Amino acid sequence: MDNKKVIITQNISENLITQVQQIVPDWQIIVGRDPSKWEKHLNEAEIIVGWKKEVSDLVLQKESSLKWLQTWSAGVNNLPLNELHSRDIQLTSANGVHANPISETIFALMLGLTRKIHTYVKNQQTKTWHHANMKLEIHGKTIGIIGVGSIGKETAKIAKAFGMHVLGIRHSGAPVEQVDEMFTTDQLNSLLPKCDYVVVTLPLTSETQHLFGAEQFSLMKSTAYFINIGRGELVVEQDLIHALLEQQIAGAGLDVFTTEPLPEENPLWTMENVIVTPHTSGSTEHYDKRVIEDIFIPNLKKYIAKEPLSINVVDYKKGY
Repeated sequence: MDNKKVIITQNISENLITQVQQIVPDWQIIVGRDPSKWEKHLNEAEIIVGWKKEVSDLVLQKESSLKWLQTWSAGVNNLPLNELHSRDIQLTSANGVHANPISETIFALMLGLTRKIHTYVKNQQTKTWHHANMKLEIHGKTIGIIGVGSIGKETAKIAKAFGMHVLGIRHSGAPVEQVDEMFTTDQLNSLLPKCDYVVVTLPLTSETQHLFGAEQFSLMKSTAYFINIGRGELVVEQDLIHALLEQQIAGAGLDVFTTEPLPEENPLWTMENVIVTPHTSGSTEHYDKRVIEDIFIPNLKKYIAKEPLSINVVDYKKGY
């Protein structure tokens, strides 16, 4: 095991580094967000934790020793999946790390729109005392969760605390605890008219790109809210803007966009019925700990024992 290397392209605590070192005591562990700390080691790294654009060109060369890549994000759509697959590199994601913070953001957006919090924050800045015609509540409403993975399941659990009727979509259509009715992806259009809130938590793949367009927004209730924390490209953004301007839907809470950062000239910035957040729904104080302790270390133990990785293994054919 001499000279084997693990690169972690993030600044993590000494405690987490120590935990990794205990699993591979004879390996060299190179840690840090600054590329200068690990660039010269890239070709020799057997395992890399955290994908960076600086990594791409070097690790895909023939002389690279890379055998396993653990991403620092749940989504893998920005990675060179075909090249990684052709080189037979094992790929695991950070899926599941975000269930708590993203579900909290989902309800922050839903509650903010429903109870006019975003409007009142703006009014506070101008010292305007105005009711803003606030009357809606979440309790007893119907939520459609498009993508019932770890985030969707946590969202469903919270929805039940509000007495909501929960509809869900997942590829298999298999039942999930806390979800009252489950649908498959091809049943999306039949689910949308039933929902007071449509929450999108899907990964971006060739099948999900532009899943939401003019047809889908026209099927939603005019009183419904659209929440997207998945990826911007899941939506035809101009169709969403049109639906909001024409009041085909009541409003939107958006953490992801087709172009990020969201361009200053994009009308979503100034719409009264839209809350914009800068792709931060997954941010949490526990991020590093969850990636390393809950995903990477259990898989590392399997890797050293020459057993198949068991957590968040990406299926290259599915793209997630």
